[in-house]
Amino acid sequence: MIRFYAPDIDSTPFLPESDSQHCCRVLRMQAGDHIEIVDGRGSLYRCRIVAAHSKRTEVEIIERLPLPPVWSYDITVGIAPTKHLDRMEWLVEKLVEIGVNRIVPIKCMRSERKEIKVERLEKIAVSAMKQSLKATLPTIDDMTPLPKFLASIEGDCQRFVAYCDDWVERKLLAREYVAGSSVAVLIGPEGDFSPEEIKAALDSGFVPVSLGDNRLRTETAALVACDTFHIINQALR
Repeated sequence: MIRFYAPDIDSTPFLPESDSQHCCRVLRMQAGDHIEIVDGRGSLYRCRIVAAHSKRTEVEIIERLPLPPVWSYDITVGIAPTKHLDRMEWLVEKLVEIGVNRIVPIKCMRSERKEIKVERLEKIAVSAMKQSLKATLPTIDDMTPLPKFLASIEGDCQRFVAYCDDWVERKLLAREYVAGSSVAVLIGPEGDFSPEEIKAALDSGFVPVSLGDNRLRTETAALVACDTFHIINQALR
């Protein structure tokens, strides 16, 4: 069954305009048809269409089901956005598909992109959430200066920074991550972090890591890191 997204469905039983258009004009659904709606906060609603309208489709909630993430730990990915925005959009889609809690675009000294449209990334995240049959939407922050991001990582959370230069000894991420732990990973720009930024990350408790022998593009590195956490946890089930 095709899923729709309505963040306020619990209090306002209507599909937003974008989903209403898809429901009525594209899928040709009508009053009486059954649909599934997710709220982005871990709940799935089984509903019946009361009044089909391309701008405001009314529904009746039949059943609410909890649909929490399949992982019990938090994953935060801080990444300097790529120069070509389509690669960043691809990354957001894939991170949502495999599972992530927070995505933070980071502004670094060598960043080739200084601004980003979060609204566009959020739309891609919503689509990926629905397509991958999830009900939890990750948080996507506004462009954040690196020092602010470093300060935002608190509590009992493993911290890793992946970069290319080897002037500081790096450990293999897959050997350093402790299964079940919440984690934040920091991925630099295409020109890599500056020495000053690496020092700031290390001073904030981030462990320098390698993702393996291959040299990876920025967006690939973020995806590999995130998937590494999931694979390690799934292997111990």
